[in-house]
Amino acid sequence: MADVKIHIDPQRLPRHVAIIMDGNGRWAQRRGLRRIRGHAAGAESVRAVVRLARELGISYLTLYAFSEENWQRPASEIRALMGLLVRYLRQEIAELRQHGIALKTIGEVTRLPRQVQEELAHAISGNPQPPQMILTVALSYGGRSEIVRAAQALAREVQAGRLTPENIDQNLFQRHLFTNDLPDPDLLIRTSGEFRLSNFLLWQSAYTELYFTDTLWPDFREQEFLEALADYQRRTRRFGLTQEQIAAGLK
Repeated sequence: MADVKIHIDPQRLPRHVAIIMDGNGRWAQRRGLRRIRGHAAGAESVRAVVRLARELGISYLTLYAFSEENWQRPASEIRALMGLLVRYLRQEIAELRQHGIALKTIGEVTRLPRQVQEELAHAISGNPQPPQMILTVALSYGGRSEIVRAAQALAREVQAGRLTPENIDQNLFQRHLFTNDLPDPDLLIRTSGEFRLSNFLLWQSAYTELYFTDTLWPDFREQEFLEALADYQRRTRRFGLTQEQIAAGLK
């Protein structure tokens, strides 16, 4: 079946898109393949989505690559995933820089193998300035842990006498998150037919538009990404206001 042409309004694109890339293992199992083959196929979807996001002019793209809970997976799968990450960085970093894409990570990256940390540091050290797009990869990331980490940092400030509890507001709390220099996502996409956030960007997604698709991540390419963007553009974001207030131009 041929792809259907999808019209996207370039003036109404989300500024920040986040994606929970789910379904690699099931994609492989349905084909009688090892799970790591699904992760390798998923890397091709990463390449396609990153390129299209840059072409469309999306400013921020955040990908959930490895969760805090993923450390519970078999050691052999974790090693293979880390190897794929290193390979992706080595293969793609030149193209990312060429197209003005800066790389950022969020999560407890110090838990990653030393080789992965070194590859990430090397890639980030050559980030274009100013970037045309920021690609954020969530690695060893957990939303609840991120919130606890921010609360602990603020508690230490209070304990040291540099801050009072009354001074703590949402803006101050946000500055202690991994995403302190990123806007909240406008659109969050989850593939594979699951309907949950899985501990991803819990604080940041308070008013994010959610899009769920049955498509497994290795099959999520340009057409599927455009469909998600078109669905986003059919929505009205009210942020607690009424439809009448939106029509009147209130923000």
